[in-house]
Amino acid sequence: MAGRNIELKARLRDRDRAIAVCESLGARLEGDIHQVDTYFNVPDGRFKFRASDPGDDYLVFYRRPDVRGIKGCDYVLEAVDRSVRGVLAAALGELAVVEKVRTLYLWHNVRIHLDEVQVLGAFIEFEAVLSDEYDDKDGERKLAHLQEAFGLAPDDHFEQSYLELLRAQAPNA
Repeated sequence: MAGRNIELKARLRDRDRAIAVCESLGARLEGDIHQVDTYFNVPDGRFKFRASDPGDDYLVFYRRPDVRGIKGCDYVLEAVDRSVRGVLAAALGELAVVEKVRTLYLWHNVRIHLDEVQVLGAFIEFEAVLSDEYDDKDGERKLAHLQEAFGLAPDDHFEQSYLELLRAQAPNA
């Protein structure tokens, strides 16, 4: 399945405050998901195998500019059996493994992630899922609203994925 999101990732400085903001917005708590993302070597974009408990496992290929703030992300997502991870690692080589616990809230067409990433710490991420009903402008407007509601400053934003943050902190990861 191909799709597009409008996204924003930032450092999460106060988890309790973020939960309170989610509740005040009327965002629906979906629960905690343990995710292990194995990134593979590819010539363009980013390619990972995501194992989720609870949930399905996916191959995810995406392209997203490495810029701070609100940005678009084009992706292809395919549900797979967990056993494909080893074949992909042998064929492509692993770049890194990113492990996190993600607390998921849903607000309109926006996924609000409160992530605790091993080695890296706490982050908040917004993903406005686009469709015929919701376009880039709608996603950008909603994320700007959330950025303000959560009190995120430009210095809190990250341009990279967890992959690059992890590799910068632990070059042999």
